[in-house]
Amino acid sequence: MIVRTLQECENSERRVVSENWESTRMQLKNDNCGYSFHITTIYAGTETHIWYQNHFESVYCISGEGEIETLADGKIYQIRPGTLYILDKHDEHLLRASSELKLACVFNPPLSGKEVHDENGVYPIDADPIEA
Repeated sequence: MIVRTLQECENSERRVVSENWESTRMQLKNDNCGYSFHITTIYAGTETHIWYQNHFESVYCISGEGEIETLADGKIYQIRPGTLYILDKHDEHLLRASSELKLACVFNPPLSGKEVHDENGVYPIDADPIEA
């Protein structure tokens, strides 16, 4: 069994910070479960271009408000506490946070730990791992 707390993960290399967001990667590829689990904070007033060409993601909003705009069709979806969105078609989108968003995220295939978005909003398929 693996047991970790959010606080201990936040105080380790499992916390990855970018300009628009920070992600605490609580469960990763090297845990050998077939998916990864993250608590992600999207900073208020930001817009992030995301296009997970190599991953599927499910996102549950814990707190805050924002919206997603899918670029293929221009649809806008409101995000608020209790909302789950699933990127089941590698959907290219813009994620906008009107207030700080706290999100629980699951990735398949699992992330290795140090991934950040490239210039196209993509995570690489297998980045450098964080040690267990």
